[in-house]
Amino acid sequence: MVHALADAENPFSEGAAYVHGDYCPIGEARIPLTDLGFVRSDVTYDVVHVWNGRFFRLNDHLDRFEASCEKMRFSIGLSRGEIVEMLHRIVALSGLREAYVNFMASRGAFEPGSRDPLLCTNKLYAFAAPFVWITQPEEQETGIDLLVSSTPRIPMASVDQTVKNYHWADLTKSIIEANERGARLPVLLDVDGNVAEGPGFNIFMCKDGVLYTPDTGVLHGISRKTVLELADTLNVETRVVQVPEATLRGADEVFLSSTAGGVMPVRSLDQVPLGDGTPGPLSMRMRQLYWEAHDDPKHSEAVRYDCV
Repeated sequence: MVHALADAENPFSEGAAYVHGDYCPIGEARIPLTDLGFVRSDVTYDVVHVWNGRFFRLNDHLDRFEASCEKMRFSIGLSRGEIVEMLHRIVALSGLREAYVNFMASRGAFEPGSRDPLLCTNKLYAFAAPFVWITQPEEQETGIDLLVSSTPRIPMASVDQTVKNYHWADLTKSIIEANERGARLPVLLDVDGNVAEGPGFNIFMCKDGVLYTPDTGVLHGISRKTVLELADTLNVETRVVQVPEATLRGADEVFLSSTAGGVMPVRSLDQVPLGDGTPGPLSMRMRQLYWEAHDDPKHSEAVRYDCV
């Protein structure tokens, strides 16, 4: 049965974790120090959120996760159905109605005397924690201040950005730069000066009624996919193309998309206001429709809180 205890009595109230077959409170979760996911970032992961007690687009996240595992040549030993069962269970253990649910496939550790990554036993880890916001809802109402980072995004030829990964050295450096320069978030360009993505989010730009988003050097975000589908329902022309920096700087509106925050309108770029310095109408409409889509049973499924 689902925990009917007060938070103080539920050891999973701050979050629940799965560590390669075992469940535990999130604060007790551990991985081996020698796991290559830790020491070499040899890992792929995905994040799905739970809103109002329902997973949003879980199948899309699992499709991407399975594709990433295949590219990484991981075999984690669980079927898709077993992964789904595990994700429901960690949310149910926590009792959370709004949750950030992260699941990771790791290379594991080298076999004794071996340096062959394909001989490692791959591991699966996961956790459910209270919902994480890249930007808080009140910030989204007024719009956020964005900075174009001086650090380029890691090239696709080196790290495949369509495989969700923890190669965050460039992203972390950009976050620090944004903080030091008074911006809320950074967006990175690729090595050729085209718009790429930011730390945990995709970016959209609207100019003269046309919506643009980068086609390469980016994660194919599930929230990005949702925005593109919503734009189609609004008959908004979309172009998934290479986006020069000039297109970003000349945009009428800019917004970000992420599982950790939804649609996030931008009000300024490098301290220069976009439009009148407030979120644009398309940005706010997309934000509204994004959250309304969570009630659509085509995209959501109820957490099975009775599975524990």
